[in-house]
Amino acid sequence: MKQTTLRSSADFTGVGLHSGKQVSMRIHPAPADSGLIFAVRGKDGLRYLTPSPRKVVATGLATTLGDGVTRVSTVEHIMAALVGLEIDNALVEVQGEEVPIMDGSASSFVACLEGAGRLYLDRKRRIARIRRPVCFEQDGKKITARPYSGLRIEYCIDFAHPKIGTQVFTFDSTPHSFKTQIASARTFGFVKDIAFLHKNGLALGGSLENAVVFSEKDILNPEGLRYADEMVRHKILDFLGDIGVAPYRLQGHFSVSCSGHEFNNKFVQFLFDNAVYYLDIDRSAEPVFLPGEWAERLVAGSVPAWA
Repeated sequence: MKQTTLRSSADFTGVGLHSGKQVSMRIHPAPADSGLIFAVRGKDGLRYLTPSPRKVVATGLATTLGDGVTRVSTVEHIMAALVGLEIDNALVEVQGEEVPIMDGSASSFVACLEGAGRLYLDRKRRIARIRRPVCFEQDGKKITARPYSGLRIEYCIDFAHPKIGTQVFTFDSTPHSFKTQIASARTFGFVKDIAFLHKNGLALGGSLENAVVFSEKDILNPEGLRYADEMVRHKILDFLGDIGVAPYRLQGHFSVSCSGHEFNNKFVQFLFDNAVYYLDIDRSAEPVFLPGEWAERLVAGSVPAWA
């Protein structure tokens, strides 16, 4: 249960799902208790943004973090990769305001992060465990959580499409199971929605190379699906990324039905707003979340003293 970080930095370049522009990202190691921090490089230089449930400012097709000054969008897949591979501390440097979509899954992130290696740090992992059963429900969406030694996600989706229908998948999270069962499941969408999205300046970088696209009755991707139930697996990937904005790693058995980014975030906010009732948190491992001189040195390319 020790905290972890990367042994070396990992680099990514790709298209932004919404902007359609080339974007780049570098993920650096970070010291114990710093958590996950975004360093967003824009016209005004470098600004830091610490994920938290209250800093989720948009959830249309993707999760966007913001603090009124700095924004970074489409963070859910890289957050899922960091959570799934159990990397607790990292500085995510983004050129622009969007994480690259890559192939629409987390597989490219996993490959590069594994190549960078994982380093164990001499601090306990920050964990929030579900203390008692809780049910969060609204407008046909439902998330229940109950105590469990680990992280288990049981997810159900139901789409009125002949190639999707009802799908259920249960996932017990470990770095190996994330890599083999969830990471390569791609985001998906429908042809009928594309014109509306483009009209509103969204999904400009979307293509068959980074999403599974459904027509009225079929799949447009010539290669087909990676799994028969790829869609529900991707929903689990999104859920991992959305709970990853919490200041602690959540442990429990989560049953999720027909949810999405917005509802996932509402649930995480509810849990931590009512932590005294539903969560057991070891306060001896408090997160710091204060990027200091080490962050400036990392993005400048020098080796930090703590490494």
